[in-house]
Amino acid sequence: NVFDLGLLKVNGKSYPFKGSFPPMWNPIVYMDFNNLFRTMDEMGQEIPREAPWRAPRALEWDNMTMQELFNKICWTSAVRRFATLFVNVNVTSEPHEVSALWFLWYVKQCGGTMRIFSTTNGGQERKFAGGSSQISECMAKELGDRVKLQSPVYRIDQTGDMVVVETVNKETYTARYVVVATPPALNLKMHFNPELPPLRNQLIYRVPMGCVIKCMVYYKENFWRKKGYCGTMVIEEEGAPIGLTLDDTKPDGTVPAIMGFILARKCRKLADLTKEERLRRICEIYSRVLGSEEALHPVHYEEKNWCEEEYSGGCYTAYFPPGTLTQFGRVLREPVGRLYFAGTETASEWSGYMEGAVQAGERAAREVLCAMGKIHQSQIHQPEPESQEVPALPFVTSFWERNLPSVGGFLKLTGVSAVLSAAAAVGLVAYKKGLFPRS
Repeated sequence: NVFDLGLLKVNGKSYPFKGSFPPMWNPIVYMDFNNLFRTMDEMGQEIPREAPWRAPRALEWDNMTMQELFNKICWTSAVRRFATLFVNVNVTSEPHEVSALWFLWYVKQCGGTMRIFSTTNGGQERKFAGGSSQISECMAKELGDRVKLQSPVYRIDQTGDMVVVETVNKETYTARYVVVATPPALNLKMHFNPELPPLRNQLIYRVPMGCVIKCMVYYKENFWRKKGYCGTMVIEEEGAPIGLTLDDTKPDGTVPAIMGFILARKCRKLADLTKEERLRRICEIYSRVLGSEEALHPVHYEEKNWCEEEYSGGCYTAYFPPGTLTQFGRVLREPVGRLYFAGTETASEWSGYMEGAVQAGERAAREVLCAMGKIHQSQIHQPEPESQEVPALPFVTSFWERNLPSVGGFLKLTGVSAVLSAAAAVGLVAYKKGLFPRS
């Protein structure tokens, strides 16, 4: 693709770049950046996909936020800033809100830092021609009248021979088994008889949903492609509404569009603006990043604020605050009587994504089949087959990416840390003796 340049916007300037991550020109910043992402992947290798709470240092990492981890690992403000955006983009929440154990597990079970953040050969590579809603629409068509829309469940009773499910619109359904595939927090809208076990009951109070507004800005033509840009923008400025964009033009080149995310703290900050005001601010930042007047003149705008959805509570997924995963994680997909739990949050591979939702649904279905005596327990947890059409190709790392020291390691190596310590000591003595003005 000739349109292969992304853009990094930082400190008021735009920098073109190739590849998954923006470039780091300062060698100290590059060392810091390389060490952060290498460390996150190394920590992830210690965390079991199926049971992150069993990691050797699970308790230590779960009691720490990602913000605290970044403060320990990162030396430079540039890397801290990008690390914050990395959390915002991937889990629509802030580093101070999420458990380090949970976030490191989340990245690991999506294939690592490169896989989760990359477009080519990564989590953002493919879309469905005609839209992903076709999957549920075609399934609904095949199932016919058995699919009931606009029928929120408010009561599940499994005290009798059959499980009884009652909806807000006073419809009643009976079944031998029930699969609950809502986000865990939405279980709070349901009345259970008998009541949920203590840990499950407490879990559903503790896992909030992320915050995001998905914004689609449509243009008359692909003016960014004329400049050689692919439409990816990484925008690190605090005043910018959007953190990350991707080109959302249709495969045949029609309906040019840029899709952007308003994430986490910015989503909450900008939620009270009018749709028109959000569009104006988005177009202004696109214009500055792309260096184009054309960005100020969209032909159409669509947005979806997932925080206002009563029956999802947010997007993309539930996140685990500190201390939650080790205490409550093991009951996330543990059956309760004849209730089985699915949903992307319960997946062990690509949790938070559509792939995770499919994996979880198939696993829950196999659990029911096992309960019915139709399959053996050993058949429940089957690995997903590798995609033949879109294989996950390995990422090649350079010798320096694998072996470059951290900033701290570099300073120790060169003895600079000793010099800096001595200078600091001299400065402190001079300060105390009044040689420096205390103001």
